[in-house]
Amino acid sequence: MSAPLDRAAILAEARAWIGTPYLHRASLKGHGADCLGLVRGIWRAVVGPEPEALPAYAPDWAEAGRRETLADTALRHLVAVPLAEAQPGDVLLFRFRDHLPAKHAALLSDAGRMIHAYDGASVCETALTSWWRRRLAYVFAFPGVG
Repeated sequence: MSAPLDRAAILAEARAWIGTPYLHRASLKGHGADCLGLVRGIWRAVVGPEPEALPAYAPDWAEAGRRETLADTALRHLVAVPLAEAQPGDVLLFRFRDHLPAKHAALLSDAGRMIHAYDGASVCETALTSWWRRRLAYVFAFPGVG
């Protein structure tokens, strides 16, 4: 039986990505990442090889498809957590409008902060403001987190 994943190790890896420039579909620490690429990179560092191939996606994919592609993929590989029970090291998924699928990912770094990548900025740790809290749609833990 393998040892449980340590939340401190997950957070240390996430913080090691801070400053990585935003680059759509990328996942290379220090060179480029989008929000999903950040989560993928953390996965590779703390869990192992990625569990499935990355499908093609455009910046507007969630609006165009109207399917919960990101959340459905997370459900296949991560552990769903009730929104109110999110802990540091958990993956957060946000929807920008109530009627649209979730399309932004971040990592909760403490009760009021998150680490994420978004267009026009590098990976950063920012406040989990009321604007973000209203848009929080899903929370997931990495598998095996103790």
